[in-house]
Amino acid sequence: MAKGRPALSEPTYFILAALLSGPLHGHGIIKRVMDLSEGRVRLAVGTLYGALDRLAANNVITVDREEVVDGRQRRYFRLTDDGRRMVIEEAARMRQAASVVAGLLGSGEAFA
Repeated sequence: MAKGRPALSEPTYFILAALLSGPLHGHGIIKRVMDLSEGRVRLAVGTLYGALDRLAANNVITVDREEVVDGRQRRYFRLTDDGRRMVIEEAARMRQAASVVAGLLGSGEAFA
């Protein structure tokens, strides 16, 4: 994590992680977050769009494209370079933090 930048919340981390594989629309993000978090993170639509607005305002994500499906507008979001860097840095920070605990316990097997 870049110095001075706070750790990402778990929902934000998984939203960004969901977009690592490419652009997704809101429902796709909700489903992917649920899959990636093994059901731990359940995003309500309002929560998701509030987070997406905040991430877009901070240039972490951007709108990739919009389309109309069954008469409804569908907006696809993608990571910016800063967003990709942010989620990678957060993963490295968490990996380092987990290694501290594993070292204190004597082995990485404590996570199994």
